[in-house]
Amino acid sequence: MGVEERETFRPRFPKGEARAPMNTDARHHVHVLVDQLPPKQLAALEGLLQSMLDPLSRKLALASPDDEPFTEEDRLAVAEADEWRRHNDPIPLEAVLADFGLDMADWDKMGQMSALDEHNGNG
Repeated sequence: MGVEERETFRPRFPKGEARAPMNTDARHHVHVLVDQLPPKQLAALEGLLQSMLDPLSRKLALASPDDEPFTEEDRLAVAEADEWRRHNDPIPLEAVLADFGLDMADWDKMGQMSALDEHNGNG
């Protein structure tokens, strides 16, 4: 994908959390280093920087690894789900929410509340 085809990435910072100003010398040094990277490493760096700036990617990267073993019960549950999926269409999120008397606006609101809780140290 060429540079002109790439989607513009705009980091989102939680309310009240601003980007710390970077020393001009440090910023220049980082640019000099980036300019020396070959294309493959530059692409890897782009992905790394995006994941550092994206709140969800950052949270996933910092999450504890799942250390629970994948049991025979787990394998059977996955096989059952795979078999169900072969014979049925997926259930849209809107339908699941409707079963609980909710809609997509409620879903979005819950997501915002979770982000606020996390920002306030409750998540």
